[in-house]
Amino acid sequence: MTSGNTIPGREQPPESTSGNTRTGRPRRTPDLPGDLAAELAAFTDRLAAATDLGAATRDKYRRSTAAFLVWLAQARQDGDPLTDPDARDWAVRDWRRHLKNTRTSRGTHLGAATINNRLAAVDAFFALRGSGRPAVVREHLNRPSAPRALEQRTLLRFLRTVARDATVRDRAVCHLAYYAGLRVAEIVALDVADVRLSARKGSVRVRGKGRSGGKDRTVPLHAQARATLEELLDDLGRPAAGPLIRNRDGAGLSPRAANAVVCALGAAAGVGPSGDGEAFGPHVLRHTFGTDLVRGRGELANEPVDVVLVAELMGHADLNTTRRYALPSEADKARALEVLTVDR
Repeated sequence: MTSGNTIPGREQPPESTSGNTRTGRPRRTPDLPGDLAAELAAFTDRLAAATDLGAATRDKYRRSTAAFLVWLAQARQDGDPLTDPDARDWAVRDWRRHLKNTRTSRGTHLGAATINNRLAAVDAFFALRGSGRPAVVREHLNRPSAPRALEQRTLLRFLRTVARDATVRDRAVCHLAYYAGLRVAEIVALDVADVRLSARKGSVRVRGKGRSGGKDRTVPLHAQARATLEELLDDLGRPAAGPLIRNRDGAGLSPRAANAVVCALGAAAGVGPSGDGEAFGPHVLRHTFGTDLVRGRGELANEPVDVVLVAELMGHADLNTTRRYALPSEADKARALEVLTVDR
């Protein structure tokens, strides 16, 4: 941390409101000094009004910026980062150093992609308030590999746990993530009217990603997903409209709550963070959907599915995003070495 003084004229928050020093995230919604609390509120409004980010991404940006502001209120700074461009850059560089030294609850350091995502949130904070983008170098990312996807045996164990333990609503969340490849934000945004089911086929109308709607698409439903949605609609009383995935009050479930549902079921099935600390959640089920199609890994697959078709199903605007599923994963690389000769 650089030496210097706390930001002039700013009363520091009490110690009890500090963030979790092991994870870099506040334990609860932080109590910020009045000016920083107002900055966070204004940033939240600007994100919704001036960006095309989805609701889940806006929430991550808000939480990352809140953590930065908590740290900023307590750190010793050379000048005021909110008014001085040099102090802004120095503060964000110190924040980057802080993130590099932060450890997760598992004792591992934050990954480069995680640090860059948090820096992107702070970058958006300063840019949207008209302060200019901080001049801060991003972390170097290793060459891309395939996104994390469940191995077939692990996937089967998870699906069996879902069938045994999950409520019909929670099964629908899991099945829409794996059998339809939907993003968690797309799942919770579904309306009952978006579902079309018949005796032999079915589909869901998926709203495009982003505040302005993006490109809507219609995704055909796997037989397992159709059966689950039929059961869910029966459970809801076959309404004509309203949220498909609901909380206890009948309102739409939040992306965070849906993510927690999948994580809890994963824990019950023995599926948790990967070796490098990447969490398990709906995004991993979506990645598994893409990987199984692109690589032809499914139990009944005869050959890989064309990448253009998979991109259309998943709502990818860039084919390079879909092609990542064909890249070798870390597990693939490790298995490749097992064929080498050993003199024992």
